[in-house]
Amino acid sequence: MNKNDTITVVSGLPRSGTSLMMSMLDKGGVPPMQDGIRTADEDNPKGYYEYERVKKIKDDKAWLPDCSGKAVKMISRLLVELPPGFAYKVLWMRRNIDEIIASQKKMLVRRGTYDPSVKDADVRRMLLRHVEKTLTWVKEHDYIDMIFVSYNELLKDPAKSVRKTNEFLGGELDVEAMTSVIDPSLYRNRA
Repeated sequence: MNKNDTITVVSGLPRSGTSLMMSMLDKGGVPPMQDGIRTADEDNPKGYYEYERVKKIKDDKAWLPDCSGKAVKMISRLLVELPPGFAYKVLWMRRNIDEIIASQKKMLVRRGTYDPSVKDADVRRMLLRHVEKTLTWVKEHDYIDMIFVSYNELLKDPAKSVRKTNEFLGGELDVEAMTSVIDPSLYRNRA
């Protein structure tokens, strides 16, 4: 199977740096699978890089062949819907869990959907349980190859994280262009 048959999947918890990675891959030479429906806003000023059909992958997988040789963003809870028959390279974005919760909370407040009765400790427990369950599923499926990319490390030492990503995806990406996308000023929710 050559690299053009591989589907690059950028995943992780919401607010973990998936949009940043999609932007980096786009600049580095991996075209994004996106539809432009969700546009840039205050929470993601450089855009979301989303493809709406991903959300319905459980019932609609007909779009997957169009992703060969491209990168597609998929929230972690949908990874378990990836069917065999394709080779997937998953970049799982990791970020300090307290930063993720703070970022999610700010976004929900801005949208008017924040529920103050939901405690951070409960959200943390739920998210960590979900991650453990999903990673166990991924490890059981040999058609999925995965690495972890730390959002926090990416901002601290971009060259190392970009090099690791490039190597994982075959070593032919434009690492300078990928690195140029990283904007530390957008690192607004720190633990």
